[in-house]
Amino acid sequence: MKTISKMKLCQVWFRLLLLQGSWNFERLQGGGWFYTMAPVLRVLYGEKEMQRIAREHVGYFNTHPYLAPTVVGAVIRMEIERAEGKEPVIGIAEFKEMVASPYAAVGDALFWGGLRPLAAGVALLLAAKGLVFAPIVFLIMFNALPLWFRIAGFLSGYELGVQSVDFLQKRKLPDLAIRAKETSVVLLGGVAAFMVFQVLEEKHKPLWLGLLAIPVVLVCGHLARRGVSTLMLVLLASGLVMLCSLFSADVAVWLP
Repeated sequence: MKTISKMKLCQVWFRLLLLQGSWNFERLQGGGWFYTMAPVLRVLYGEKEMQRIAREHVGYFNTHPYLAPTVVGAVIRMEIERAEGKEPVIGIAEFKEMVASPYAAVGDALFWGGLRPLAAGVALLLAAKGLVFAPIVFLIMFNALPLWFRIAGFLSGYELGVQSVDFLQKRKLPDLAIRAKETSVVLLGGVAAFMVFQVLEEKHKPLWLGLLAIPVVLVCGHLARRGVSTLMLVLLASGLVMLCSLFSADVAVWLP
C-alpha cells in the first residue's frame, strides 16, 4: 500500500487553515480544497497527471471549516486506494457531495450557534466581574474544541476513509449543539441576573429586586427550544435586562 509521509500530511493539515483563502461565489471552497490536496496529489500522480486530477478537485465544495479536515483525510485515503488500482466503494466526488452539506449544518449549529455564544457568555461574566483575562478565556474556550476536531477528524479520516463518517456520528454533534445552546441561554440569564444585582448593589437597594431577571431566563429558554437563533436571543436578553434594570430602579424609588 502506498503511504504518505508524515511531513506531507502535516503540510496538508496546515494548508487546511487556509481552506477559505480563495473563497468565491462560484466554487466557494473549491480552490482552497485543491490547494490543500495538492501536496498529496503530486506524490500519488506526479506532475504529468496533475492537470487531469486538478479538474476533479478544483470544483464546487463547501462545508464547515472545522469539519473539513475529516473530509480531506478521508479523500486522501480514497486517493491512495485509487492510485493503487482499487475500486472505491463510492466515488470521491460523490463522497464529498454526500458529506459536505450535513457537516456544514452540524458544524454551524455546534460551533457558531452553540460554542461561540457559550464562550462569549463566560467571557462576559468574567468581564462583568472586572477580570482582565476574560478575552483570553474566550479565545481558549472557543478554539480548544475546534482544534481537537481539526486534528482528530483529520487523523480518523486518513485512517478510516469513507468509514470516518462514523467518527462524527458517534460524537452525537447535533445533541451536543443543543446542549451548548441551552447552556448558553442559562448562562446569559445568569449574566443578566448578575448585572441587575450589581446595579441594585451600587444604588444600595434591596437585592431581592434582582429576581426580576428571572423572566429573562424563562423567556429565552422557551424560545431556544423553539429554534430561535442565538443572535436573536442575545438581543432579546439584552433588551430584557435593560427593562428589568429600569423597572427595578423605578420600584426601588418607592422603597426606603
